[in-house]
Amino acid sequence: MKLNQNRPVDHRLSNVYRYSAGLIGAGLVVFGLVGVIALEGGPALFTTEGRVIAGLSTNAALGFLSVAFGSLLIGGAILGGAFASTLNIVIGVGFLLSGLVNLALLDTAYNLLAFRMSNVIFSFVVGVLLMTFGMYGRFSGGLPHDNPYWLARHPEGERAERPDEDLAGEEVHTSGAAPRRR
Repeated sequence: MKLNQNRPVDHRLSNVYRYSAGLIGAGLVVFGLVGVIALEGGPALFTTEGRVIAGLSTNAALGFLSVAFGSLLIGGAILGGAFASTLNIVIGVGFLLSGLVNLALLDTAYNLLAFRMSNVIFSFVVGVLLMTFGMYGRFSGGLPHDNPYWLARHPEGERAERPDEDLAGEEVHTSGAAPRRR
């Protein structure tokens, strides 16, 4: 099943994917840049003890990763559409997995990104937000019939089996039946 990649760029779903990716990506880039700049002469690339910036612990490695993933999200915001949606979902899952892994590594010598509990919670929250915005309008049993993802799942053959269905909700006339409202 192939999703409709050629819908108008101004489709309302694309705005959800774009704005969420852009805002979260910009926040990550700012955090990463501030973290790298503030760490000049400070902790090394991989250290278990980082500096606290905006309530989150960081070291140079986490700063660079934040800039990289934030830039990816901004790129997805620029492209928009199904690509931005998929990117939000994939990076959201990555944030959730990162939170789980780093939760297990807290207070160990393997905590190479200098995570603290606030970083783990941040990772979970950002992961859930990205997944929610990425899945918005894509996965649901009650998608409207003009939704591009609903249309991709219901090829012309299925719609031809239900000729009395009106996608706009206006009066529907069937042979020999009185008009009815949907």
